Amino acid sequence: MVAASFGKSVIYLYIFIGIIAGCGLSFNLNASVTIISKYFLAKRPLANGLAMAGSPVFLCFLAPLMQYLLENFGWRGSLLILGALMLNCCVAGSLMRPVTPSSNPKKKMEEQTDKCHTKPKESCMTSVTKLLDISLFKDRDFIIYLIGNMLFSFSAYAPIVFMSANAVSQGIEEHSAAYLLSIMGFVDMFARPGTGLVANSKCIRPRLQYFFGFAMVFNGTCHLLCPLAKGFVFLAAYAAFFGIGFGMVFALIFECLMDLMGAQHFPSAVGLVTIIQCCPMLLGPPIA
Repeated sequence: MVAASFGKSVIYLYIFIGIIAGCGLSFNLNASVTIISKYFLAKRPLANGLAMAGSPVFLCFLAPLMQYLLENFGWRGSLLILGALMLNCCVAGSLMRPVTPSSNPKKKMEEQTDKCHTKPKESCMTSVTKLLDISLFKDRDFIIYLIGNMLFSFSAYAPIVFMSANAVSQGIEEHSAAYLLSIMGFVDMFARPGTGLVANSKCIRPRLQYFFGFAMVFNGTCHLLCPLAKGFVFLAAYAAFFGIGFGMVFALIFECLMDLMGAQHFPSAVGLVTIIQCCPMLLGPPIA
């Protein structure tokens, strides 16, 4: 983002915002989601909900913040400030430590020495195969989850992209239309940890897949009713219900995958899911 602020062409912005910043955000998401499965077990749904609550906090203030930054600093200054905010992810990443089951330092040194002497050289293809376990495609539960995730990703972000434009087309002022995203983000901010708290209960935890299915249906129903919303009040109500449904899905989407695949296969599973869902996520808004 900081480098993109010095751009002089659209191609330059495509490279630095689309490719480089996109790769950085993907590394950030996969590492943070995977580390939760290592740190938590008993209260993992609640931990997932709290961790996922970070993005709606930013989304809640993004629309008015971008309006203010563009009016006072221009697009170059706005990208520079956003890049400085995103660099704080480096601080968060430095706090992530691997779980070490052994507490004896001598034993750790011996294990590391043995690994250095006995570990054979592996090819690049073997390393990639270990990171991305292709055998997961033989798992029926994983395939069903992947298909559902792709369908959701295809339509999940189009309402966010066109929510303000839809309001402006109905004659609502641009500043008021921008606040619809803030309403959605504000509700989403509380929906994610609240969903994690409910999912962590004794009644819901064994039926997590059904709860996730309900969240998907609720989210889809909100979008089906969106064309009926006319005027700012009804659009604000739609944004609030959309925030609830969106927050429920994203609080459970990776927890459901953890529950299906287990901690051992989860890093490979989340890598495959995030790679494959990029295509429908990319095609959804242009097709809409």
